[in-house]
Amino acid sequence: MKSKKLVALGLTLALSIAAAACGSKTPTPTTAPTAAPTKVELKTLKVGATPVPHAEILEVVKPLLEAKGYKLEIVEFTDYVTPNKALSSKELDANFFQHVPYLDEMNTKENLKLTYTVKVHVEPIAFYSETLKDIKELKDGSTIAIPNDPTNGARALILLAANGLIKVKDGLLITAMDITENPKNLKFEELEAAAIARALQDVDGAVINTNYALEAGLNPVADALIIEDQESPYANILAVREDNKDDAGIKALGEALNSPEVKAFIESEYKGAIVPAF
Repeated sequence: MKSKKLVALGLTLALSIAAAACGSKTPTPTTAPTAAPTKVELKTLKVGATPVPHAEILEVVKPLLEAKGYKLEIVEFTDYVTPNKALSSKELDANFFQHVPYLDEMNTKENLKLTYTVKVHVEPIAFYSETLKDIKELKDGSTIAIPNDPTNGARALILLAANGLIKVKDGLLITAMDITENPKNLKFEELEAAAIARALQDVDGAVINTNYALEAGLNPVADALIIEDQESPYANILAVREDNKDDAGIKALGEALNSPEVKAFIESEYKGAIVPAF
């Protein structure tokens, strides 16, 4: 009897130890969920531009800037005055539509404090006509439309002088008053640059900025009777304020505009109508 009790006691102890051993097993840990990657917030650069070719070139720049941490917002303008005022009032971070002589004139006229960082391309200004096939066909007393802003108006007169139609005084800011010889008695109708292409049918010929010519479906290489050469000093620039010209975003934008990708796009897309300036 005594031995049976000892056996029973031993069996109880063995079962207790086994149960304790089972209960002491460490539960398998569950894998913690992987945290979602933090989304990097891109800094926005707001840049004003005329539609062709400036906004088109900026579209090429968008992915280049995004890779550097910046989102490019393009604000389109159809005139030459508003984008400089918007830049000055800090509605824009930069603008891209003009050349240095025009910027200098606007700074003086409007008391602005704008400057520029990089030169991007040259848009050769050119003479077009719906009735003439050759510039030599211009008759006595013909009417020619030219831009009414001082820099592009002077540029138009210099182009006509370079092709022997008139003679003018030296300078980059000449006006019709500076014509010294006009053997064909040409008349000049000064219009807003953006409106000249639409008025082409009403005059004998017109000097039109390339961006507006392209918008009107004119090809400077194929349609122009005379065209500014590629050594023009009127390279289009990235304009900025004096207070933000050294910002990291502005530097990144300038580098992108002077990139091999932009150069290749200009050369392939415009085929000589627009020429890289870098």
